[in-house]
Amino acid sequence: MKLVDITLNKSIRVFAPATVANVACGFDIMGFAIEHPGDEVVMTLTNRKGVVIDKIIGDEGKLPLDAEKNTVSVVVKYLLEHVNSQFGAKITLYKHMPLGSGLGSSAASAVAGLFAANELLSVYEPEKALKNREALLPFAMEGERLACGSAHADNVAPALMGGFVLVRSYDPLDVIKIPTPEALRVTVIHPHVEVQTRDARSILKKQTPLKDAIIQWGNTAGLVAGLWKCDFDLIGRSMQDVIIEPIRSILIPGFDAVKANAMQAGALGCGISGSGPSIFALSQDQETAEEVGRKMQNAFGALNIDSEVYVSPINRQGPRIVDEGLNHE
Repeated sequence: MKLVDITLNKSIRVFAPATVANVACGFDIMGFAIEHPGDEVVMTLTNRKGVVIDKIIGDEGKLPLDAEKNTVSVVVKYLLEHVNSQFGAKITLYKHMPLGSGLGSSAASAVAGLFAANELLSVYEPEKALKNREALLPFAMEGERLACGSAHADNVAPALMGGFVLVRSYDPLDVIKIPTPEALRVTVIHPHVEVQTRDARSILKKQTPLKDAIIQWGNTAGLVAGLWKCDFDLIGRSMQDVIIEPIRSILIPGFDAVKANAMQAGALGCGISGSGPSIFALSQDQETAEEVGRKMQNAFGALNIDSEVYVSPINRQGPRIVDEGLNHE
């Protein structure tokens, strides 16, 4: 078999979206993708097996170039080895979102890399390409294990599949995409404070009182039903977290004031995005979502905390090809 030289001119550029995980009452089992921000990967297949990171742009030198320590390269390596590809990959990673933000930064990089690699496989080794996005999910979860010590899916699943997702089970893995109202908007504010995911997990209680668990189960079921029925009032009533938020919110200065401002501005509900420090709010239209963002930013500003605000529809597509330089021979 002739080995095609594709080291220089066969590449693809892929965008993968940021995500909001947990979604108030849905700790570790719910998440959704947003239109922006997100990360991009430019990938080129090479004749030399193995994965290398050529450069990382936009991370201020904080992420490792070592391919064994970066989520984007590790998951691509797992995929290529799993399918026994004859090729390796060279990656340039563009970080367009803040690190440690609670917006699924590591998940976006991993998903962009996996999607790019599988798209290239579908052209140059089509018999080895995985047939659907869901098949890429276990590889993406391994990137989360590297990033924070837990192979959870509530960031990588929505980044990969788009929209809202429910992780019904991890063993066996069972992920369901949830229909959502077209008009739904999300406001995310990222304050310039630091919360480590490992720290945010370490402070959680190991046991939960039954009465709190019952409230949380009801809210989670209500949120799913509200999204499915396009019932904004039910969505708002269900976005109550009585287990995780009361503990984690102490790590975010001004959380109570920010949430209060969001609700007063008309948000359906408000909570911590992932492990924080970003905070998200859902609204039923663009105008409200923008006003919510202004009010949330005012609350942080009163504490002299700088922040960025993102207002976005729900991303329903997941990763997408931004540019492809595929020369079909």
